Amino acid sequence: MTDVSLQHTFSKYERKFKALADERRLHILNEITRQKEVCVCDLSDQLDLPQSKLSYHLKILMDAELIEKETRGTWSYYTLNHAELNHLLSEELCCLFRRD
Repeated sequence: MTDVSLQHTFSKYERKFKALADERRLHILNEITRQKEVCVCDLSDQLDLPQSKLSYHLKILMDAELIEKETRGTWSYYTLNHAELNHLLSEELCCLFRRD
C-alpha cells in the first residue's frame, strides 16, 4: 500500500524542481530577485523572450508556487514567493532523505 501523504509530498516537490530545471526560468527568477518586483512587460525585453514564451514559463513558476502575481490595471507584476523558495533550501526537505 502506498503512503498517500508521501506521494503527495513527492509530487509537490517534483513540480517545484521541474520548474527550477530550466535555464530560462532560472533567469526569470534571477531578474525578479534583482528587481524585487518585475512587470511582465519589462521581463519580455530584458530576457529577449516573446510574450507567449514568457507567459508559458511564468505559469510553470506560478504553478510551482515559486512566484506570486499581482495584477494592476492591464499589467501583471511578479515577486518571489520567499517562503516557498526558503522551504526548498531548508533542513525540512533534506530530512526526507537523511538517514538517522
